[in-house]
Amino acid sequence: MTTKVVPGQLVAARGADEVAREAAARLARALRNAIGRNGRAAIALSGGNTPRDAYAHLAKESGLDWTKVHVFWVDERAVPPTDDRSNYRWAKAMLLDPAGVRADRVHRMPADARDRDAAAREYERTIRDHVELDGDGVPAFDVAVLGVGEDGHTASLFPGQPTVDVTDRLVAAVEAHGGLEARLTLTVPAIEHARNVFILAVGAGKRPALERAWSAQGDVHETPARIVRGCRGTVTWLIDKAAGGLGDGSA
Repeated sequence: MTTKVVPGQLVAARGADEVAREAAARLARALRNAIGRNGRAAIALSGGNTPRDAYAHLAKESGLDWTKVHVFWVDERAVPPTDDRSNYRWAKAMLLDPAGVRADRVHRMPADARDRDAAAREYERTIRDHVELDGDGVPAFDVAVLGVGEDGHTASLFPGQPTVDVTDRLVAAVEAHGGLEARLTLTVPAIEHARNVFILAVGAGKRPALERAWSAQGDVHETPARIVRGCRGTVTWLIDKAAGGLGDGSA
């Protein structure tokens, strides 16, 4: 029998909307706490339907001073910012515009740049300019939002790809492969040093990947989502019952 060890706190909700609402409340709380502590905060956003819904609720959270929040991205496809596949495009529509986040607080990940390696280096410099360093001298996002793919990937760290082994950079270019588009992604160190990591997963299709991520034994190259086991900060899994194998999520 496989032993499960969930790294961090597990919050199981009844369905996708409840996950999104709970995620928004927790994201807002973490950002407010960071602002109260340091007078500023930094968040790294992921794409996907579940985070998208959470961002819509987050935009409505009261008492959150967005003038003190710098917004970054966990990963982005090599598409223009207006493309329907762009993580930036959906965050802008669901969160940034409704919440009135100022343009100088928004740092789009330029994955559509011709030279993605240079773009990755420039994005790391931007992170270092605006994100507070932790005791190890690594920029520590106050909040990082992640998802888990059915193949076990998180951010744009995919199974069998060498990007999961990058430790000397905060941002890396990901080449197109296996039908996937080229991208930019935060690397393991950038995620591991975040102060609060929230992983959102909804639907029965995510259950096998979550089981592998939570297994006491496993290979990070097969299930990159296992990288969160090395996170230094608070880790919270926000899932519905179907993803956790606790029912169909409808009751």
